[in-house]
Amino acid sequence: MAKQYKAIGEEAWKNSVEKVNAELFIFTYGALVVQLVRDYEDCSAVNAQLDKMGYNIGVRLADDVFARTSMERCRDLHATAEAISKVGFKMLLNIVPTITGWSADSREFSLVLDDNPLNDFCELPPRAAQEGLWYSNVLCGAIRGALEMVYMQTEVWFVRDQLRGDDTSEIRVRLVRMLDEEVPAGDD
Repeated sequence: MAKQYKAIGEEAWKNSVEKVNAELFIFTYGALVVQLVRDYEDCSAVNAQLDKMGYNIGVRLADDVFARTSMERCRDLHATAEAISKVGFKMLLNIVPTITGWSADSREFSLVLDDNPLNDFCELPPRAAQEGLWYSNVLCGAIRGALEMVYMQTEVWFVRDQLRGDDTSEIRVRLVRMLDEEVPAGDD
């Protein structure tokens, strides 16, 4: 199954995704974070805004991934983790995080990013790290939003970040519950 997702991600990256200049994207994201820090002056509020933006992006990205690939809905959280890593991240950021740290009940796992492109050309001021800024928190929101679109309510958060001096960046994902599929009003 993992090889299937890897092939889907590679194919999508090569043929289905319109590429954007990486430096332009990275600098634009950096400017956005700087502006949020100036506007909110509280790192927890900035983290919340980045998560909210990411959530809104993730909701749309889930549809985009299904539209551009031959993927079907995943059977379980293990398959979902593979799809996030090998298709979602590959398709959108051209990276493939390592999946690790499964909980005993298989409801929680980590995505380890050896290279986070959002961190390129960025240096986190010590004060921001001390106050709890998670610079790439938009990724957590995007994962959460995408998973909600496939009926999984999750909690997603950063555990480690290279900008804070860690050797890798780690995002933790916990399945809270499966959501009921609801038919929109008037579609029955």
